[in-house]
Parts: sequence; C-alpha cells; structure tokens
Amino acid sequence: MSELLALGVSHKTAPVALRERLAFTERQAGEFARELVGSPQVREAVVISTCNRTEVYLVADRPVRAEAEVLGRLATRATIRPTELAESIYSPRNCEAARQLFRVTAGLESMVLGEAEIQGQVRRAHEHALQAGASGPLTNRLFSAALTTGKRVRSETAIGASRVSVPSVAVDLARGVLGALEGRHVVVIGAGETSELTASALADRGVATMFIANRHADRALSLAQRFGGSVVGLERLPEQLVQADIVVSSTSSPHAIVGHEELELVMREREGRALLLIDIAVPRDIDERCAQIEGVTLYDIDDLQSVVARNLGARAEELPQAQAIVEEEIRRFARWLGQLEVLPTVGALREHGVAIVEQVLAENAGRWQSASPRDLERVDAIARAVMSRLLHEPTIRLRGVAGDRSHATLQLVRELFGLGEEGAERNGAQRQASVERQGDAERRSGAERQGGTGRQGGERGAEARPTGELAQVRSLGERRRR
Repeated sequence: MSELLALGVSHKTAPVALRERLAFTERQAGEFARELVGSPQVREAVVISTCNRTEVYLVADRPVRAEAEVLGRLATRATIRPTELAESIYSPRNCEAARQLFRVTAGLESMVLGEAEIQGQVRRAHEHALQAGASGPLTNRLFSAALTTGKRVRSETAIGASRVSVPSVAVDLARGVLGALEGRHVVVIGAGETSELTASALADRGVATMFIANRHADRALSLAQRFGGSVVGLERLPEQLVQADIVVSSTSSPHAIVGHEELELVMREREGRALLLIDIAVPRDIDERCAQIEGVTLYDIDDLQSVVARNLGARAEELPQAQAIVEEEIRRFARWLGQLEVLPTVGALREHGVAIVEQVLAENAGRWQSASPRDLERVDAIARAVMSRLLHEPTIRLRGVAGDRSHATLQLVRELFGLGEEGAERNGAQRQASVERQGDAERRSGAERQGGTGRQGGERGAEARPTGELAQVRSLGERRRR
C-alpha cells in the first residue's frame, strides 16, 4: 500500500550551517524531485526549500526503503553521514506528513508566525514538481488541500494581519542595534522577493539612502525606483561597503558574496567606523568569519529568532483558531485518503484468506486418499465458506470506515493480518486508478472547500518530531516486512 511520507529539517531542528547545505533553488528542487521518482522506491515527490526549511514529500510503496534512499541522497548533498543527518531530520508519515505540510503552508511553522511568503513558496514548489513530472495524483491532492488550508487560515483569522516578516524583523534588529535609521547609508544585496520586502521595510523606517546591489540590473532598477534607491552592480559592491552603515543580504547565490579577506580590506578604508551586516540568505551570502573582523557585527537568520519572539503577541492569540482550521482540513484529507485505501485493503484481506485456504488444502491433500472427488469438492467448499463468513463482518466494517482515523484503522488491519508489500503491489494499480477517478471530483469541489468556515478541531504539536531514532524506526519497519 502506497504511503505518504515527509523528510525535512527546519530552523527548529537544525542550525543554518546545516540547512544551507541542504538548500535548493526552485529549479534545483524540481530537478531533485525528478531524480527521486527515477528511483524504484519513489512514486511521487515534491521538494520545498526556503531559508528556514528543506522538506521532501514522497509517495512510496516501500516507505522504509524510500526513506533510507532519500536520507542517503540528502546526506550526500550535504556531504555528511546519513546517521549524522538523521539527528536533525523529522519524518512524519501519512496524515502526520499532511499535517506538517498544512501547518507549514499556513505559516504556523514559520520563524515569523503566520508569515505570508511561505504560501507562494509552497505553491511554486508544487508547480516545479509538476513541470518536472515528479508529482502525481496523491501529492497533487495533498498540495491543493494544503494551499486551501493556508488561504483559510489567512482569511478566517488575523494571524497575518500585522505584516511581520523575516525582512521586517531584520530591519527591526538594525533599528535596535543602531537606533533611528533615518540618514543611514544602507546596502541591500539581492533583488528577489525577500529583498523587495527588505527595501519596503527600510523605506517604512525612513531610510532614504539605499543602494540595491544585484547581477540583474532590470530587477534591481525596478526596486530602486519603487523605494527611492539607486542601483549598483556587484562589481561595485566594495566601494558601497566602504560607505555603508548597514548591509542586508538575501540572494540565492550558492556561494558567499561578501568574503572575509575582501571585507578586511574594506574595513581598513572605513577608518574604524562600525559596520552592521544582516544575512538572511540560505545558503549564507556573508562568510561567517566576517564576524571576527574588528568593527563588524554580523547576524544571520538564526540570530533573528530572539527578535521574532518579541513580535508574536497579537499573532499568538490567533493560533488556536488557526490550528482548529488545520485540524478540520486534516480530517477532510484523512477521509479522502482512507477511502482510497479501503478497496485495496479489502482485496488484500480476501486474497490472504484464499491463500490460507489453498495452503491448508494442499498441506492435507495426501491424507484423503479414500475421499471421492465429490467429497474433496465439499471439503474445498466448506473451507472457503468458513473463510468467507469469517471475513464477512470485517469486510462490511472496512467498507464503512470513515473519519480522521480511517487511515490508521486500515493500516492496523494490514499489520494484524500481515498484508505486507506484496499485497500492496498487487493492489497498487487499483488504488492509483481510484486516485485518478477522484481527481476531477476533488478539483470541482475545491472552490466549495475554500468557502468553508468550520472552526472545530484539536491542537497538535507544532513541529513533526525530530527523528534521532530514525534507524530504530527503519529496523522495526524492516522486521515487519520480513
């Protein structure tokens, strides 16, 4: 039976030094997802990578093997041992994996509670997986439901009302260190979405002298015109650093833009004037050794968490209502997921019963030499009738299973009767066809779901558990399949 699983690291489980080694650009995320579905262990894959997290969502018939495969690939990318990476990885499955994505999309797992940028990042991650041919019916439904959840949380609560974001927190940090920002010379490195939010926050704080440094002049010029700044190329960055009071950097460069040796030369020309550097990029744009240079104060994205904690008051009051919406949508997704699994589970259970009957009859075939062909037919019929009557009530109850525990109930049945991976493979096509048949119906009802206003639901943990015991989980899974 195919399962949904996720593997990820976030600012809650791993420092930026590890997260930057697992970071993907949006294009790289799509390519990595395509590589994963090229493996026999993975049916579908979507990769989300932001400054605060990298998460891989998978559909696999053999989840233990798929988890090991993806963990190995991520460890190779980060150039560390899989056992070392496992200490920071969380790996929820099925509805817990869906809950993690729903909470991420709603901004409940963000460093800045309720921040809006994550919804666009999740949407683009899914689009890149679609373009790469890596997503499929289950992940398409999962991400559609997650985006619906995010929209509901933002429209039905005030969790995002105060427009707090990582860039605005970075600007607040600068103001806390230097005081009023009016009259300060500020350099913004980068011209993407995060840099745009940074420029907007700086302009709101009265910054008038702002330089946008970027490789692409058109995008930088558009930002500069909107916020009253000027454009410089990255080749002129050193001379701007000589004049700057504050530098805020957020690019998608895989390598450091401000190096230790270069900044040492810049600081000699500044004649003792202090320089504040705020690096909110992942991977980091500013060499961490720059913090060792006299006169330089360097903050990276992990350093912003203490500032964030002071900005949570009003948003935290909206958290229970937001969590209730997430739980309501999780129950809806769980019902959908459970419906897909009923027919394959019933089929596997009956196949299991038939196999036992045939095995017992074959084992005793030599004991009935005196029995007539008609007697043997009666024995066969009686054995099959006992099997059918024994499975009749469980079959009826399985077909009527519903609610948010349906997946867990079906999974328990499969474990109790030993309906392992072979049965899943025999019934995989049936489940896949069921997913595809429901696809159109789910899309048609999507608009109705977005209009829902339900408020009931329980609260769950904010972050899927880090799995230091990942190896033990794998070992248990392998034993079950033997």
